Amino acid sequence: MGEVRKLQKKLRQIENLEIKISLTPEERVKISRKAELRSRLAELQLQLSALQQTLGIVGDAKQEKMKRQFQCLKESWEKAKFRLRLLEGHNDIVTCVVSVDNLVVSGSRDTTVKVWHVPTATEHKNLGGHTGAVTALSAPPPEYCKRLAFSLSLSDKERFILSGSADCNVKIWALSIGQCVRSIYTFNAVTALCFVPEDDGYIITGSDGGKVQAWSWHTFQHCQSVNAHQEAVTSIQAQGPLVFSGSADGGVCVWENQCSDRDPLTLLHHWSGPVTGSRGGRVTLSPRGDKVFLAYGHACIKILQWRTGTISRLTNHSSITGVTDCVHQTGSLLIGSCYDVASGESSLNLFALPQCRYLASLTWPEAPRILCFASWATGSGDHRWVTGGRDLVVWEQLPSSGRQKCVSTPPPLNNSVTAALT
Repeated sequence: MGEVRKLQKKLRQIENLEIKISLTPEERVKISRKAELRSRLAELQLQLSALQQTLGIVGDAKQEKMKRQFQCLKESWEKAKFRLRLLEGHNDIVTCVVSVDNLVVSGSRDTTVKVWHVPTATEHKNLGGHTGAVTALSAPPPEYCKRLAFSLSLSDKERFILSGSADCNVKIWALSIGQCVRSIYTFNAVTALCFVPEDDGYIITGSDGGKVQAWSWHTFQHCQSVNAHQEAVTSIQAQGPLVFSGSADGGVCVWENQCSDRDPLTLLHHWSGPVTGSRGGRVTLSPRGDKVFLAYGHACIKILQWRTGTISRLTNHSSITGVTDCVHQTGSLLIGSCYDVASGESSLNLFALPQCRYLASLTWPEAPRILCFASWATGSGDHRWVTGGRDLVVWEQLPSSGRQKCVSTPPPLNNSVTAALT
């Protein structure tokens, strides 16, 4: 069992190295051993196949006694089908995605921001301008876009996208014209960002050194800088006036926006790695009320009660070699990505909120590792998602009527395939 854990740790380290912005020669040598280590781990797992398996993704017996309403929801998701379409154009890992109307915007380690037209699955614009890996994207709400559009003499329907990069810049792009209209130099490699739609609006950035900074959307001036974390800030999310930052040191900070021209962020809570149990690796977070869902590169999703520091776990993978790279909420769904470092298999797990009851798992042949996720609903209420990582893929929920339930095109994902829920 000890060797299994060592191999599991080495494979996790290698997988994390593969998504780094830059690699040393020694790190490239480590990556070259992945196939060998994976093969050895598979052999050991066969020898240990008699070990007890996880009984289920949902916790205790009471939760297993599904109520009728939940059972109907579960059955509907078990029957759901998605059409998957590959968006081809990036030549490196896709690190971040957002959706705006019928457009998908993606950022990549290849330094580009690309805009995609979803109905036709085609590249709409290539926004080149960063000189380092693009690490984060955010889409300000329409009302905040109108203010900037007016000052630039653009249409009041103009939408803007923020992109953060390892080149220490935050760029603001006008989507209709495909041009950068503002650029903010942050003096730090940007590793995370979000837009806070309070008062005149704020841009919040996180750096590779653990710094959290605030910038005015009205003046684009620097408002605040706090050395909040010991290591890189890997995720920043806003929930109303609250801002949540997560770091590679496992720490989570909760801030309140005071809508001030200077020092708008007030720290409410700071929970360190020993509290969250998430020290080391890439932490992504998704807040909901008094809870923050944390993905931190292990098999489970952690749930932090951010007011008290209480931690609970939601099992997201039945294997000890499972990795959760990202967690996302859309409506009443919690979605966690799954990746098995031993087999290379990937999937998405769906849970019903707010109880976090397991609904179904969605997978397809040769599914790539999923590092980022965005979602929106169609006019009919069906789901559309976009996932990024090794591949950039649009997921379109198919109507439940029999005729259009399946798409027959087989993998690979060069046109469309059907993803199955299991």
